[in-house]
Amino acid sequence: MKESWQVTGINYYFYVLRCADQTYYGGFTTNLTKRLATHNAKKGAKYTRARVPVHVIYYEKYATKSQALKREAWFKKKSRKQKQQFLNQHHVLVPYFNKKY
Repeated sequence: MKESWQVTGINYYFYVLRCADQTYYGGFTTNLTKRLATHNAKKGAKYTRARVPVHVIYYEKYATKSQALKREAWFKKKSRKQKQQFLNQHHVLVPYFNKKY
């Protein structure tokens, strides 16, 4: 049995998608490529199904699932303006739209 402190070799990702309606979606995965394909096939999160195509515009890699899930929860609590500020601080070009979400 593997001890919980041992490295598993799995990477955990927090990611941000820009949806077709210009909203942002934050999520968690172990495989960014596969998860993006799932979202664009309308089989991902309910939120993104009606907002395809979606594009990964930002991601962070974590060593533990817990860390990635905490970052996802943190992001989802933010307002649209706060999400845009976060993305700008991480050098992601974020268009500002007049439409309110």
